[in-house]
Amino acid sequence: MSLKALVLTAALAAIGFSASAQAQSCGDDTLCKVKAAGVLKIGTKDDYVPWSYRAPDGGFKGMEVDIGTKIAETLGVKAEFVKVTSANRFEFLAQGQIDLMIASASDTAERRKVVSFVHPNYYSSGYTLLLPKAVTATEWSQLSGQTVCAVQGAWYNKPAQEELGLKVQAFAGTAETEAAMTQGRCIALLEDDNQINVRLSNPKWADYHKPLPSQADTPWGMAVRQSDHTAPFGLAIAGMIAEMHRDGSLLEMEKAHGIANSAFLIKMHDALKDHIN
Repeated sequence: MSLKALVLTAALAAIGFSASAQAQSCGDDTLCKVKAAGVLKIGTKDDYVPWSYRAPDGGFKGMEVDIGTKIAETLGVKAEFVKVTSANRFEFLAQGQIDLMIASASDTAERRKVVSFVHPNYYSSGYTLLLPKAVTATEWSQLSGQTVCAVQGAWYNKPAQEELGLKVQAFAGTAETEAAMTQGRCIALLEDDNQINVRLSNPKWADYHKPLPSQADTPWGMAVRQSDHTAPFGLAIAGMIAEMHRDGSLLEMEKAHGIANSAFLIKMHDALKDHIN
C-alpha cells in the first residue's frame, strides 16, 4: 500500500473512531446520536401513494418523504429511509432500527402505550370503503356481515369489525388487498378516506365509488420512542412540525403531490400562522 493510501486509511479510521466515541458519549440522547452519526433513520412505507412509495429508481418518494427530508436538512444530517409496514412500524421504532416514524400512523391512546406521538400532529384521516359501483349501499348497516379487505395493522380494522359488523380479511400490503378484491375474495377495500380519494382520481378505479360517510376522523402522528417525548429530539421534531404548519409547507407539499388541501392542514395553518401578516 502506498504512503498516500496509508495516510487516507488512517484518516478515515480516525474519523470513524471520533464519530463512534462521540455517539458513545451521547448516552440515551437521540438527537446527539443523530447529529454524531450524521444520519436520521426514518421509517416510512413503500406502497402508500402519494404519501410514501417507491420511485422507479428504487428510492422513496411522497409527501411523507418530503417531510422527513426537510426535517433531516433542518438538523443538518442526511435522511435515510427505512421500509416499514403497518404491522412492524412500532416495533422498528421501539427496537431502535429507526429514529423517527412517519408512516401514516393514526395517533391513538392504545398506540401511545408503545411509542410517543409528537405534537402537533401532521395530518388526519378517517376510514371508509371503496366499493364497486354495482354495490349501491348508502349506509354502513347495509354491509354488516360482509367481508372486506384491509391491510394488517391498520387501526380501523378493529372498530370496523366490532362497531360496524364487518368481517375483515387482512393482508400484508396494499397490493395484496387490491388483488384480493379484484379476485372476489371481499366486497370492498377498507381504507383511510384520503387514500380512497387518491384512488378515485385514477381511471383504473372508474368502476368504483365511495358512497359511505367516513368514520372516526383521527390525526396522524410522527412517532419517536417514549424516552424521547420530552427529550431534545422529541422537542426538536415538535418545533419543526409546528413551523411547517405555520409557514404553509405542509399545504404546499400536498399540492405538489396532487392531493387536494385537506381541512385538517388548512385548520392547523390558520391556527398557527403569524398573526402579524
